[in-house]
Amino acid sequence: MRNILPILTVVAVIVALWYALAVVLNAPWAYSKAERAEQTLSFSEMVSDTMAQKKPRLPAPHQVAVEIWETTAEKKITSKRSLIYHGWITLQATLLGFAFGIALGIGLAVAIVYFRVVDMSVMPWIIASQTVPILAIAPMIVVVLAALQVDDIVAKGVISMYLSFFPVVVGMVKGLRSPDGMLMDQMKTYSASASQTFWKLRLPNSVPYLFTSLKVGAAASLVGAVVAELSLSQNGGLGARLLAGSYYGQTIQIWSALLSAATLAALMVMSLGALEKATLKRMGMAA
Repeated sequence: MRNILPILTVVAVIVALWYALAVVLNAPWAYSKAERAEQTLSFSEMVSDTMAQKKPRLPAPHQVAVEIWETTAEKKITSKRSLIYHGWITLQATLLGFAFGIALGIGLAVAIVYFRVVDMSVMPWIIASQTVPILAIAPMIVVVLAALQVDDIVAKGVISMYLSFFPVVVGMVKGLRSPDGMLMDQMKTYSASASQTFWKLRLPNSVPYLFTSLKVGAAASLVGAVVAELSLSQNGGLGARLLAGSYYGQTIQIWSALLSAATLAALMVMSLGALEKATLKRMGMAA
């Protein structure tokens, strides 16, 4: 209960601020409608209007909740109006990109730690790659991969990988270098080979760092998948829902898709947290 109370308090504050901002941002339209109808709105009538507009600047929390309910519980999961349908499409691309990012990140981290030339030459480029906006390169990646007749979900995965591999590289490099000098000297005393040192010392010590970076990478991977869907919107996904909502000014649809994406990211991070706890406990690194 002590752990839940602070979370509920923060959620309550966010919801209250959300409602207050909805009133402030939607009030001009309410007053404008009343002025055209030559009517005078009381404060309570204005607040009521801001809570029920069809295309509000900022939808109220209950409007978003109703939209999510109607597009999940009241729609078949095979329907293109279902958030579950679009969420599954996004999740597939996210998991594929996340897998690509983990493989690439760990591979680069091992090369950086064991080969100084890779550390000096590749690491600066890895850092520089993250300064390029994903929105700028996503369409180019889509065009190139389409020319190579690569499947759309793989194209989304590649874009997702672009964001997810970086935290994995950084976390794994730090983790693989985390054993102190005394432990490394001890392995040399035992005449351990480089591979034995890797499997028995470096890799086990890097596990906590890896899981921390995976949590960041999972969220980044989802962002990459959503961005990719802005360029491949014809195949569906939460990014496609965002794009369709922006085309037609359906702000409630936009916010429902955003919250659905946030929920997916939260579930992925929570799953990784549970896996981390079980793994570290098995390794004797956690109580």
